[in-house]
Amino acid sequence: MCVLLATAAALLGPTGPARADDGADAGASSTPVRMVLVTSGLTWEDVSEETTPHLQCLAENAGVGAMNTTSTTVVSTKRQGEETLRTGFRGLAATAPSSAGVPNPPTDQLARIPGGTTEIDASEDVPVGRISAALDGDGAGDADSGVLLVDLGSATPSDLTALDERAGEVLDAAGGCAADSASGSAADSADLPRTLLVSVAATDPADPAAVETQGSIASRTAGLQVAMDTGRPGEALSSGSTHQNGLVVLTDVLPTVLESHGVEPTLTLPGQSFEGQDTRVDPQQLALDRSLAARLVDGASPPAFFSWLAFGAVGLVLLLITPLRRRDRARHAARSLLAIAPLCFPVALMSTLVPWWRAEHPALALTGVVWAGSAVLAAVVLAGPWRRSRFGPPGVAFGLVAGLILLESALGSPWQTGSPLGANAISGARFYGLSNHLFGMVLAGTLAALGCLFTRLRTPRARVIATVATGVVVSAACVAPSMGADFGSMLVCVPTFGLLALLVSGIPLRWWHVLGLYAAGAVAVVGVSVLDWLRPPASRSHLGRFIDDVLSGGLGTVVLRKLGQNLQMLVDYPGLALVVLAAVLGSVAILMPRRLHWRALEQLDEEHPSGRSVRIALVAGGWLGYAVNDTGPVLIAAVLGLGILALAAVLPAREDAPVGG
Repeated sequence: MCVLLATAAALLGPTGPARADDGADAGASSTPVRMVLVTSGLTWEDVSEETTPHLQCLAENAGVGAMNTTSTTVVSTKRQGEETLRTGFRGLAATAPSSAGVPNPPTDQLARIPGGTTEIDASEDVPVGRISAALDGDGAGDADSGVLLVDLGSATPSDLTALDERAGEVLDAAGGCAADSASGSAADSADLPRTLLVSVAATDPADPAAVETQGSIASRTAGLQVAMDTGRPGEALSSGSTHQNGLVVLTDVLPTVLESHGVEPTLTLPGQSFEGQDTRVDPQQLALDRSLAARLVDGASPPAFFSWLAFGAVGLVLLLITPLRRRDRARHAARSLLAIAPLCFPVALMSTLVPWWRAEHPALALTGVVWAGSAVLAAVVLAGPWRRSRFGPPGVAFGLVAGLILLESALGSPWQTGSPLGANAISGARFYGLSNHLFGMVLAGTLAALGCLFTRLRTPRARVIATVATGVVVSAACVAPSMGADFGSMLVCVPTFGLLALLVSGIPLRWWHVLGLYAAGAVAVVGVSVLDWLRPPASRSHLGRFIDDVLSGGLGTVVLRKLGQNLQMLVDYPGLALVVLAAVLGSVAILMPRRLHWRALEQLDEEHPSGRSVRIALVAGGWLGYAVNDTGPVLIAAVLGLGILALAAVLPAREDAPVGG
């Protein structure tokens, strides 16, 4: 109940970017989409006044955004994207796994539009007369005059010019937005009916079935695609699916078309209609930035991360070598290095504050951003008055890790898309809030900081108050739709912090305590989801859409999909299976130091018995998170990885005095 009250204010606020003027937004939504230009393989890096003047002309007279086109297979293809345009669900219904939640047989929702759908293949010759006739049949402004689907063919580096010329001929036939090939100037586009241009996939292979292989994670070799909407000129496209300016999803196209014609779909669709946002930067530049960051981030991340995390590796080596560990300076240096090592994570999450992807050498630029930000935080960790205690720097460091990640989510996730720690927009796992790996870091960082704080709180009552207060704040920030919007986090936070409060209180733990805590978490997350569901559809996060799934009878499909993806990840990526095995061994090691003759950990428990309670909560919360989330392996890796790093930073040397630093 406390958590529900704490998040009520957040629920009343907007989710994601500030919305455009309601009146203007309603006007754009009510203008019927008359024509959809379809292509594949077209990214914003391809569109320019020099190489594609007609596409550039259309972009200047439309709302623009980078578009995710992931499917139910590792690589998406054009035929999958074309079916998605009609059904609103990712990929081919006939080949999608049952856990994907794609209705089979598929339903062509476009057929429900009054006037029907007219298809024209303009991939070779543009039938100008048919285009004009199709658009002029009942009047361009008539919502009952149907939709024209025009296939422009696929975009490849060798035929961009041909694609642009075909687009120009189609636009001329439709009555507007022609670009003068000599001057590049745009003609009057007032006569052009509302038109969408969408690149529905990154690939159009000759044999689609050969590349449409099943997998739990989409390929990141393909880039974000182009999306334009002339109903929102000069604006950056967004949607309730992403809550990010300049970023939409292919499944948003069908709801946009249906809503513009006043047609209700027969099924609950995963996508939401395009919205237009006014931005401080040029919308096309924003779309290009989204595309470049998503394409370059994977290659630029390893040097940025590993160069700073090397401090932690050096610290571990210093602690593992007995002669060095026994030296005061070496031991102090090791603890300092271990404390500052995880600071690169929140800095990397917010690294898009600096447009590193525009640099000539993006990897070097990103590394510089991560090092600069981490160095500032390291100075805070190592130079404050808390440095006099062995538990001070680690407590502050891990508190910063958890706090800054939560802060970024609380502000609407403005920086994580395109950052090394955010979910890659190409994969489409998540565009806002707390992904599972981020929540794992928040949970581990918070518990580590509490463990260090407990060394300064001498009474059980003070520790219980600190635990409950921290748990309420973290739970509210994690689950609030306008902040973390993480359904699974509430199922973990309430039991984990409740368990820790019971353990440090001295109350004997009983089985009904555990059941009661988990029930409280379930009630809390359902309550928040219902509050989110009561908001307008465009403002809902996936918490509110979960209630839609339940009401439409899709609860079983959602559960099976999450369980299936959790298991499929271990099959597709054997390295993750090894990570899970290492997490099992690590969990056993930190809970059974006496049996494993881990003397330093035994001594830590003798000095501060509350530390064992923190480790129990850490292990319990981590494995509970693994069980209730669809990417459990990355969550447990984040929890146990940071937890063990924090533990190593506070372990005493065997020569330490019982309560010394």
